[in-house]
Amino acid sequence: MCGIFGIITAQETNLGPLLTEAGRRLAYRGYDSAGCATVSKNGIDLRKDVGRVDEVAQRLGFAEMRGRRGIVQVRWATFGELARRNAQPHLDCDGDIVGAHNGNIINNVQMRELFAREGHSVRGENDGETCIHAVERHFDRGCDMVEAIRRAHADLEGDYAFVITHRDNEELYAIKKGSGLVVGIGEGFTCCSSDLHSILPLTRRFLRVRDGEIVILRPHEVVLLRVSDAAPVERTPEVFEGEVPIADKGDFPHFILKEIYEQPRVVSELLRHLSKDATVARFLAALRAAHPLFLVGSGSSFHACLLGSYYFSRLAGKLVIPTLPAHFIECYAPTLGSDTSVVFISQSGETKDVMNAVGVARSKDVRVLSIANLESSSLVGASEMSLFLQCGYEFSVAATKTFVSECVLLLYLAQQLGGMDTSSLWQLPDLLEDTLERSERYVDGVLAHLMAMNDMYYLGYGVTYPIALEGALKLKEITYMHCEGIFSSEFKHGPLSAVAPDYPVVFVTAPHDVDMMINHVNEVTCRGGIAIALAEEDERLRKNVQAYFPLPAAGQWLNPILATLPLQLVAYRASVRLGLDPDYPRNLSKTLTVD
Repeated sequence: MCGIFGIITAQETNLGPLLTEAGRRLAYRGYDSAGCATVSKNGIDLRKDVGRVDEVAQRLGFAEMRGRRGIVQVRWATFGELARRNAQPHLDCDGDIVGAHNGNIINNVQMRELFAREGHSVRGENDGETCIHAVERHFDRGCDMVEAIRRAHADLEGDYAFVITHRDNEELYAIKKGSGLVVGIGEGFTCCSSDLHSILPLTRRFLRVRDGEIVILRPHEVVLLRVSDAAPVERTPEVFEGEVPIADKGDFPHFILKEIYEQPRVVSELLRHLSKDATVARFLAALRAAHPLFLVGSGSSFHACLLGSYYFSRLAGKLVIPTLPAHFIECYAPTLGSDTSVVFISQSGETKDVMNAVGVARSKDVRVLSIANLESSSLVGASEMSLFLQCGYEFSVAATKTFVSECVLLLYLAQQLGGMDTSSLWQLPDLLEDTLERSERYVDGVLAHLMAMNDMYYLGYGVTYPIALEGALKLKEITYMHCEGIFSSEFKHGPLSAVAPDYPVVFVTAPHDVDMMINHVNEVTCRGGIAIALAEEDERLRKNVQAYFPLPAAGQWLNPILATLPLQLVAYRASVRLGLDPDYPRNLSKTLTVD
């Protein structure tokens, strides 16, 4: 994995710049290698290597590549080490077929052993190459490309989408099984991609491809077929009506910093949208009727689910179970009944473990709702109804504005469900602005204590526990430093052993929890550790810590949201000081399409 794009045009043209730009627009998903292939009357031109799209494109001369068909892929390593041979696209044995995939082929090793026995030339360990050889072996036995793809589909285990073409065949082919795939329809060309974002600069007309479908792309036509019997599928193209997102850092050095500073505006737009969205009332009715109600998400979205469970419990008296997708499947799926509703929360709407859980929930005939950022995502397509974060694209791999919007949306729903006045939320944009201004004064002081360590803890109590988890995750993601978020009362049950003189511990504290947190602070300070408070101004707490980051006074429920921003900025500043690129952390992908 992580992103593919393919295009076929009516006339041979200079495809290299177009493919490079498509690769850039897929780069926000996270990746570690890049490659392009073009097909012209002279054959297949394949260029790929480990590295960033722009660097690989310049070094290998993507701009020179011409043809009528082209494929670009950005890869996030799963099968096969980081090496040129494992970068995608891949060729078949004879160099006649070229293609790339997104996803995981879980019987990759077994298929490679089969290919070796049959005399195939397998050049690497990547499962994208396995897709190509799986098609090749049936094509070489006399099948046409569609039939070869159908038979390869039966051979390949896992979830994936791939795009493929033969040098002597004037068509491009793609197939979807689990991973995202959309098709764009333009004037004199058609294209396909892992997500809509890379298609929109070329055309606003698109088709959603569903699992178990093959696409034949021709310059003036798209044909959909069922994998099961090769029967044609009729589907009307959609037209994207929104604003085409542009990857522009503006005056900021990194996307993540821009996105942190966009949060006051994004929250304002979200609240404005919620106040007039007719779906909210129906969504609330579904939440009210659910027994039980689950909130399911991964990574940052799980932390939002956890905070949401506090909001629903405290403000609406509603028991909500927050859980990870795999835990939902393994622990809760056997208990699901007709009164159950599940709210799946995902920034990308394509995350594989979330989509696995969606599949299980639908098989149990429970109500599937979602909160997502992208209306075109697979999650939204699989949901009965959805609410949207109104964030625009988030180009940095690490989540910032999407997480905060998830928290705000869940707080809004909890207040509505509890019959509360939501007008207090309109303070949030100004409070977030105030928090960012304070951060300019206080973040460096926090960093002075943290940068000397490569291992530390963020502690939260109650509603700030999810924020401690999220802050620790940000630090781990973009600095590679080890940081654990822990419920503060659990710290003495083991992790306290790490504390030594000058060991820093950050305490994220909401106003109602100061008395409890002072107990936990002193468990650290009496052992020589340095306690750093992230809290509203409170004289009692200030007297018990060595460093203080004062948050604006906002109350118990808005406090966790405000506390998120300084922790995002701490991680960002630490990453930059370490000489790292905070937008593209190593080993990470924003759109995880593997289990």
